[in-house]
Amino acid sequence: MTTPEAAPGATTGPDTRTAADVPTEPHPVRIVVADDHEVVRAGYAGLLATQPDFTVVGTARDGAEAVRVCREQRPDVVLMDVRMPVSDGIQATAELMGDAGPAQPPRVLILTTFDLDEHVYDALIAGASGFLLKDVTAERLFDAVRVVAAGEALLAPGVTRRLIAEFARLKPRAPRRDALAVLTPRESEVLRLLAEGLSNPELAGRLHVGEETVKTHVSRVLSKLGLRDRTQAVVMAYETGLVVPGAGSSA
Repeated sequence: MTTPEAAPGATTGPDTRTAADVPTEPHPVRIVVADDHEVVRAGYAGLLATQPDFTVVGTARDGAEAVRVCREQRPDVVLMDVRMPVSDGIQATAELMGDAGPAQPPRVLILTTFDLDEHVYDALIAGASGFLLKDVTAERLFDAVRVVAAGEALLAPGVTRRLIAEFARLKPRAPRRDALAVLTPRESEVLRLLAEGLSNPELAGRLHVGEETVKTHVSRVLSKLGLRDRTQAVVMAYETGLVVPGAGSSA
């Protein structure tokens, strides 16, 4: 009896590849949607579920339920409405950011009706990674979730910066420049430029360095200041007085 001829390039020996040798697909972005309006909540969940790289693992009708569902499901991203009963999106965000444990807290995208909702500023202070307007297009929504899930937390830099600047002006706090004492002069400059909403390529051009160098500077700034992402860096730049709202330059 003859055996089938092996195909060109095939091997008849045992497969000796290790798990590290076998390419793996990135896991889908796990998402929780929190909104007190059932139609809105279902609409976002259904829309996100159309994307092959997204998995909606839960929904919530208020902040308390959002915290519970997130603790159970450990999502990567939460779409969080601000104004909800029982506990609002700000309180829920603060609770999630305060959770201790081996797993990182999810990245929170605040959903709001108005681009200058004063509650959004408080949500960013609580630890949210950015915000989206509720009239966002489907493609913009998909892009935003992917960007945040990948760690590029600052969304719509110009709008986010305008929001933070406006409410830093309306809610002035005493500058805390001593908090930035751990930074080198170059790192302080990087923080100031982050507060202007510059992307990595724009930072590279402004500083006349390569993008890898920019990434290193940004990483060091976040690490030294104990910040999770760029959004928190922007908030700190205003909170410490490094950037003065409306001044367009260092304080």
